[in-house]
Amino acid sequence: MNEYLKKLQLSDHLRDTLVQSIIQSLNLPLSSKGIDIGCGIGSNTMLLTTAVGQSGHVTGVDLSEEFLAHARQSAIGRNLSHQSDFQKASMYNLPFDDNSFDWSWSMDCAGYAPGDKQSVFREMARVVKPGGEVFVAGWTSQQLLPGYPFLEAKLNTTADGIAPFAGNDPPDSHFLRTLGRLKSASLNECKARTFTGDIQAPLSGDRREALVSLLAMRWGDPKAELTADEWAEYQRICDPDSPECIIDLPDYYGFFTYTLFRAKI
Repeated sequence: MNEYLKKLQLSDHLRDTLVQSIIQSLNLPLSSKGIDIGCGIGSNTMLLTTAVGQSGHVTGVDLSEEFLAHARQSAIGRNLSHQSDFQKASMYNLPFDDNSFDWSWSMDCAGYAPGDKQSVFREMARVVKPGGEVFVAGWTSQQLLPGYPFLEAKLNTTADGIAPFAGNDPPDSHFLRTLGRLKSASLNECKARTFTGDIQAPLSGDRREALVSLLAMRWGDPKAELTADEWAEYQRICDPDSPECIIDLPDYYGFFTYTLFRAKI
């Protein structure tokens, strides 16, 4: 199995409750028709499909054939294949007519688009009927190393820590500036709301493995950007085989946040 695909599957053990809360807040109309842009392995597509009811439908699009194949199998396994379909497509050029959907959604994808993000939002809006909505969600922060705020702050300034934002990017390209880009894309009633996902001991085997994976994905291999002491501390508290691994503390608690931006056509 693709290693990144496996990490995406693991992340569901930490994110499912939070994503369900976000989707519940959308108040998607029953029987509505939506599109999940950058659907990946289809985890969010399945939750969106459930939210619109048996008469609703969700189309997932992604550039990875491997992810799409996994999403189709997931839909079959959950008896949701009649309410969903998956197609290979670019978010910059969606292969659908104007006004094809009641709403469009993208999580951890459109908001991080390289280049002209407004063009992506305009494309998300183009395929939605008048009166429909555009939803853009993405990871915005975390506190995963309680007791080590200086180390975590340093990790957040590494190349992987600030990705997909980069040091030479203009401030208005940051994800948290999405409200302005939605307005510039001629969308209306633009709003933002942040949701929190909690991680608390004791951790089940799946949640522990998912948190280990998250730590590795969040900061990559930061050795070159840390001092020798910082690197030693990072290994001591983040290595899952270390006797001092922080996630094995009996009172471990951490959290992460996702921010949802929404706008009307």
